[in-house]
Amino acid sequence: MSKFHIVILLPFLLLISPINLLSQKIFSCESKYDADVKIFVVESKYDADLLVYKEESKYNADGNKGLWYFTKSKYDADKKIYFTESKYDADLLIYFVESKYDAEWRVRSKMHLLF
Repeated sequence: MSKFHIVILLPFLLLISPINLLSQKIFSCESKYDADVKIFVVESKYDADLLVYKEESKYNADGNKGLWYFTKSKYDADKKIYFTESKYDADLLIYFVESKYDAEWRVRSKMHLLF
C-alpha cells in the first residue's frame, strides 16, 4: 500500500474507530482480576453513577449511554465487568432500569470507564 493510499484511508479509519469504542457489549467475569471495570448494583437510581438498560440485541447496544448487551463470551465483549459485593470495592455504581429511555449517565465524570 502506498503512502498515498494511507493518507486517503486515514480519515475514514478515524471516523470508524470511535464508533467501536462506544459500543456496549458487556461480559460478566467471575474474577475481578479479569475485569476492566468493577461494578456494584445499587438499590436506588439516585445512588447510581449510571442507569443501565439490558438490551436483547447487540445491535441496539451502541453508544456509551447505558444500553448494555451481555455477551456469552469475553471475546465478543467490548468491556469485561465484575459485580462486587460492596460498593466500596466498585469503580462504578449502576442501577438497572426497565425502559431504555431511562438509561443515562448520572455521574458523567465516570464515563471514561466504559470507553
